[in-house]
Amino acid sequence: MQGTQQQTPPAAYTPTDRTVPTRSPERAAYDRELVHAILDEAYVCHLGFVRDGAPVVLPTLYGRVGETLYVHGSTGSRPLHMAGRTDPGLPVCLTVTHVDGLVLARSAFHHSINYRSVVVHGIAHQVTDPEEKRTALDALVDHVVPGRSADSRPANKKELAATSVIRLDLNEVSAKLRTGGVNDEPEDLALPHWAGVVPVGRSHGTPQPDAGLAPGTEVPGYLADL
Repeated sequence: MQGTQQQTPPAAYTPTDRTVPTRSPERAAYDRELVHAILDEAYVCHLGFVRDGAPVVLPTLYGRVGETLYVHGSTGSRPLHMAGRTDPGLPVCLTVTHVDGLVLARSAFHHSINYRSVVVHGIAHQVTDPEEKRTALDALVDHVVPGRSADSRPANKKELAATSVIRLDLNEVSAKLRTGGVNDEPEDLALPHWAGVVPVGRSHGTPQPDAGLAPGTEVPGYLADL
């Protein structure tokens, strides 16, 4: 009996009514590698869902494994609890955004930002398989600092029991980007106001060792590389 061959996903996600923006649709993108890159570079996502008939949006950490996002929290976390008790799962919207530049125009109306964002729609499910949960938690740790999961004690049974993880597959996905400079009106170009782009970037400070570290403990290479 021949094994099932894993199919290579298409290079782009299929647009849907929910992933095509009504404003500036030309800024939307569905390239799979671009979406992955935007997701992998961020630290925090915002998870939106409906609770008791009202919208709720929570900032939280996440990790990506292939075409799956994992979000974790305590077993008492409302969205994680809801994802486990509802059938077929919890409808959610997950977003990630990078601010790359402040666009300062001559007119107040044309001020903007350069950004990269991803929006994911789907049904979140609670992860119950122990091995998948461990894989998800390793991905969450490595998402913050690549290589860190191999350089820390894994969760024990008590910690695993106190932690819930939800899974969100990357099916209904879009990216949206704004790049470039100022888009002033031609009649405003002669105005005496400064215009241009102020780049915004992310930087990491020097690692600060814990007071309890053994003398001579060096900063690991993967952390120094940040």
